[in-house]
Formats: sequence, C-alpha cells, structure tokens
Amino acid sequence: MKAERSATAVDSPGDHRLTALLTCAMAVSMLQLFLIGALAPELVDGLGLSATTLGLTTTVGFGTAALLSPVGGRLVDRIGPRRSLVALLVLAAVALALIGAAPGPGLLLAAVALGGLPQALANPATNKAILATVRPERRGAVTGMKQSGVQLGAFAAGLPLAALAGGLGWRAALWTAAGAALAAAVWTLRALPPDQAAAKPPAGRIVLLPRGDLAWLAVFSLLLGSGIASLNTYLALFGTDELGMTAGTAAGLVAVLGVAGIAGRVSWSRSAVPGRAEWLPGWLAVGALTVPALLAGAFHASWLVWPAAVAVGLFAIPGNAVSMVLVIQRAAPGRAGQDSALVSAGFFAGFAVGPPLFGVLAEAGRYGAGWILVAAEFAGAGAVALLWAVRDRARRTAPAR
Repeated sequence: MKAERSATAVDSPGDHRLTALLTCAMAVSMLQLFLIGALAPELVDGLGLSATTLGLTTTVGFGTAALLSPVGGRLVDRIGPRRSLVALLVLAAVALALIGAAPGPGLLLAAVALGGLPQALANPATNKAILATVRPERRGAVTGMKQSGVQLGAFAAGLPLAALAGGLGWRAALWTAAGAALAAAVWTLRALPPDQAAAKPPAGRIVLLPRGDLAWLAVFSLLLGSGIASLNTYLALFGTDELGMTAGTAAGLVAVLGVAGIAGRVSWSRSAVPGRAEWLPGWLAVGALTVPALLAGAFHASWLVWPAAVAVGLFAIPGNAVSMVLVIQRAAPGRAGQDSALVSAGFFAGFAVGPPLFGVLAEAGRYGAGWILVAAEFAGAGAVALLWAVRDRARRTAPAR
C-alpha cells in the first residue's frame, strides 16, 4: 500500500474546523450503540427486552455495517467525502428517531439495522476527507482527534443524554440525539467545499475481502471489536445487576469510558508515527487485559469498576484509532475509502459477534465467565497484531534481491 497524497493543504483554522466536523460525524455515527448501552436498564424495563435481545441490537447494527462496508467504502471513493458525510448524518438521525419511537423489539432492531449504514460510511468518509485536505504531518493528530469522536458520543450518551432520559424519558433522549444529527448535516453542507468530480477511484471490482496488511489489521480489529462491544453494551447493566448501582450511576460508567477514550485515542494516535505505529495495536491490546482483570475484582471491591472503565478508554479503544492511522499512512492511491472500509468491516464484525456471546452469559448471571471471554478476545487481538508487526519489520528490513 502506497501513501495517497493530499491534493491541497488547509491552513490551521481550516484544520481545526475540519477536525471538529469530522469528530462530530464520528460521534453521531456510533451514538446509537452508546445510547443503547447507557440506557440499557430503561430499555430492558420499557420494552421488555432480555439481556440476549439487548446484545442482538449490537449484532444487527454492526452486522449491517460489516456487510455494507466494502460497498460503502467504494461509494465514498466515487461520490466524495462531503456527500458521504451528509448521507451519514441524515441516516443516523432517522435511525435514532425510529429507535426513540420503537414500541417493541421488532422496530427497535429494524431501526438499529438502519443505523448500520452510517457506521459503514463513517471511517471511509472521514479518512478520505483527511487525505484530501490535511497536510501529511498533521494527519495522525487529526485522525486521532476525529476517532475520539466515537468516545465523545459515549460521553454524551452516558452523561447529558442519560440525564435527559432521567428527567424526560429515554425516548426524549433519543429524539434529541436525532435532532443534533440533523443539525450536524446542515453544518457539513455549509462547512465543506463541494466534492470534486475528478476525484474518482481507479476502475475495478469492489474488493470484498482484505488482503496483505489489510487482512492482518482486519483480524486484529475483529477480535478487539468483540471485546470492546461487549464492554460498551453490558458495562452499565453489570453495574446495576451485580454491583447494586442505580441506572444513573451505571450510565456514568459509559461517560467515564468516553472521556478516557478521547484522551487515549488522541494521545496514542499522535504517537503513531511510521516505525512505531506498527507496534502500538499489539501493545495496546495487551494493556487492555487489565480491564477484565479489574472487572473480575469488582465482584469483591465494587469501586474497581471505575478504573476498569478508564482502562477501556486508555488501552482498548485507541487500538482502532491507531489502525486507522496505519490505513491512512499506507492507503493506495484512490483507495483510501475502500481500504478504510475493509479494516472497519473487521471491527464491525467483532461488534456484531461479541455482545450476543456475552449476552448468553449475562442472562445466566455469569458475568465472571463473560470477563474471561473478553480477556481471550483482547489476548487474541494482541497476538495477531504483534505477529503482524514482527513480519512487517522483517519484510521491510530484508535486503533487496
């Protein structure tokens, strides 16, 4: 994969505006996941959901995103980042509004499936925008900041929107989020220049399966995503079911996770320079093993759930941001959208697989076994990433023949 070159460079104020917009787009694209997690106790009571059905919401949304990511990445390469971002934000608004209107599990799952479409567009569209407008030396920092938007969504779901749900109900919180997504779509139309018709990808088939470096990053992302999604979906429910927390306090865990994730993604992405970036995913996954260890200890000392939430943000969540930096550094010309989508598809597949497996254990009251499962997923992600880094270094340092 050769680096795709930027056609233009923006000045510093333009850099900041673009970063803010892309951060907002990433927050909106994943907001339904965090809202469902933060409002899980209310959804379980209000819609009569079982713990297994709660896990299915994540499976349906991210299963859709994983299936559509290759097509979505190719679409972004063809129509450009501005139109893609507007479509992302409008679709997210519709999905959030429908979740808020759901009378039962059926419409809830259908709305969540619709929410998989903006997730499929998010990384390809935002990465394409960065490559088109940001100077190479600034791309790592901008990528880390925009990836932190996902955790900004977690903070919004776990604190202000959860507080709104406590006062006006969970449906009002979702409809407020939908309105914010529509406002962001209008902002995008005003802030970004029109897409250039000349920026089209080379002819060829849509690539459905990643190869080479992309395949390694996709497998790493699948395993990492499985563990992260289980934590996002069930951490608040663990707090209420096992630790005696109120719904509002448990939602605060998601907010803490979000704030720590912002700091983790920004700091680790800034550090992801060539030569170091290849090693970061593996070591971050190893560091993430502290999370299930702390949560297992929370059965005996409940306060350990709070440093566990911080550790999710500092170690587990930044792994995906660093993998996106690697994609941008190595994206083939005209293929940034599709390359980003193929790696994202692995991450989304992990989000689809992890929660239902964990949900079976949670419904049986076996959270301890669930944390062992999360530990195995993080350990597998670390092994894959470190093995790839070793192979990559050997390939790059091998003498030419």
